[in-house]
Amino acid sequence: MRSLRFADKILAVMRRDLLTAVRYRSSFLMGAVAVLAELAAFYYLSRSIGPGFRPQGMGYFPFLLAGTGLYTFLMMGISSFVTSVQEAQQTGTLEVLMTSSTPPAMLVFLSAISAFLRNGVRLLFYCAAGLLLLSEGNLRIPNFAGCALVLIFSFVIAAAIGMAAAALQLSTQKGSAAMWLFGSVAWFMTGTLFPVQSLPRPLLRLAELIPVTHCLDALRLALFQSGNTAALGREILILAAFSLTLLPLSLLFFSRTLRRARLEGMLSAY
Repeated sequence: MRSLRFADKILAVMRRDLLTAVRYRSSFLMGAVAVLAELAAFYYLSRSIGPGFRPQGMGYFPFLLAGTGLYTFLMMGISSFVTSVQEAQQTGTLEVLMTSSTPPAMLVFLSAISAFLRNGVRLLFYCAAGLLLLSEGNLRIPNFAGCALVLIFSFVIAAAIGMAAAALQLSTQKGSAAMWLFGSVAWFMTGTLFPVQSLPRPLLRLAELIPVTHCLDALRLALFQSGNTAALGREILILAAFSLTLLPLSLLFFSRTLRRARLEGMLSAY
């Protein structure tokens, strides 16, 4: 019964976002134009670099699209957790929201789900462009089951990191600063723009401990190297391990931080 209520709330959020997109069509069109401009920039960047650069055995254009698309999806989704708590603090509604019938963690998640939906559409555009505009001129058939698993685990990992960042915002009001630091490190060390194998060995070992690194590698394998099932299976197992570890820990961290903020009367402080 609880899962049905949760599904109803997600559907309500999706319906709200759809109605907003229909009502504000100009904003949707401007977003689409921005995505097309980014795709064109990436395409000509890959052409200027030339076909000789093949990171992880694929053309640089699909490598760049998959990395940038998934990185944006993850970072914007994670940041939305902090933003939802921050806005409630600024408007003075956080204490009221945290005492509603909806569990606090679910409430923060529902507030952030819109960002995941919007950037999910952007990610689909990026992946489709990577498949259709490969420099080799051949349409690759991706591993659809692998893509689904990678996106599910990536979503869980992003939600776990976002919940932890929301807890930091509750306790220290420094969630945005923490997200800026994490986003900067992830952008540089997870293989968004270049393969992590280019990093010095100590940084490479550190990069392998960041879940986003494996999210990007797994999606590229599923999309553009679907025949390499052994490597894809290994990356999916790593993502599953991160998901099963990070999500319970982040929920525990959030609940304890919220309990402490209530006891100290800090929910209304900003």
